Amino acid sequence: MATIKEIAELAGVSVTTVSRVLNFDDTLNVQDETKRRVFEAADRLEYQIKDKKRKKKKLKLGLFCSYSPEEELEDTFYLSIRIAVEKKLDKEGFKKVIVTSEDTADNLAKLDGIICLGTFSKGIVERIRGFHKPAVFIDAVGDVELFDSIVVNLKHAVTKVMDYLVDAGHEKIAFIGGRDVDSDGKEIVDMRMPIYSHYLEEKNLFHEEYIQIGGFTPKHGYRMGKELLALEDRPTAIFCANDSLAIGCYKAVQEAMLRVPEDISVVGFNDISMTKYLVPPLTTVHVPMDFMGVEAVNMLAERIYTNREISMKVSVPAKLVIRESVSRRKDENNI
Repeated sequence: MATIKEIAELAGVSVTTVSRVLNFDDTLNVQDETKRRVFEAADRLEYQIKDKKRKKKKLKLGLFCSYSPEEELEDTFYLSIRIAVEKKLDKEGFKKVIVTSEDTADNLAKLDGIICLGTFSKGIVERIRGFHKPAVFIDAVGDVELFDSIVVNLKHAVTKVMDYLVDAGHEKIAFIGGRDVDSDGKEIVDMRMPIYSHYLEEKNLFHEEYIQIGGFTPKHGYRMGKELLALEDRPTAIFCANDSLAIGCYKAVQEAMLRVPEDISVVGFNDISMTKYLVPPLTTVHVPMDFMGVEAVNMLAERIYTNREISMKVSVPAKLVIRESVSRRKDENNI
């Protein structure tokens, strides 16, 4: 490949002039004829300008999870996202630091930013504000004016599930989900529930007794499933706020000497790895967990590198994965 020195000799100018012309230095005061000679010489010698990429600083990022290791194993949704985050951090050469609610702004001073995974109370969000660091929230919106976030489009996903169940002839659809409590003691109910309720109310199919709110683990799904199955007029389908609840619900159905999906249909949410191996395989909503983890790191790094001040909220679509846990209801008038 041609060198700048060879171009300078061919064009009859200095090496410095060639370098400044080829790098489009606006402060260079030379005649257009000189620039033309430089460009022609570079073209004749087939000179290629090297892509001088600025070496970016390797970031030091905090990872703040709202759940315990035990909870992570009971509902592997967050486990999958965390692993995706950690793989991306390793790939980029970024350093990970575990952050907890006990940390202070002083001992996090050397962090470049924070990745917040899970659901956080108002009090914890306020503490994160006090860290004075760029942050991205995964599966939650911390502060729309201050922090980035990446969440699932719940309205679209829940509507897909409800459309599918209603189209299959189900008019008695139950919902089981979890709750959280913020720092003020105010109960936060799963956001899928109001979407579910509103949908059944746009159709006159809403039954308040079909709603069960507890936790998000298999044992909660088992307990709430048993309560629904004990109703005199039990539902024909159960929509679970996550797959762990659906797993517990399966056990309740089996103990009641009933069958999925012949006697009762079950739908989950998240599409964790084990759902395809259940008997029968679970119909569920696939959430792009790997994508959410990777893009959260990308969003935070971009914000740090560019000093972006405007926060962003990314809403990702979810896909209904139809397997074998939902049956079509027969028309009772057509025996």
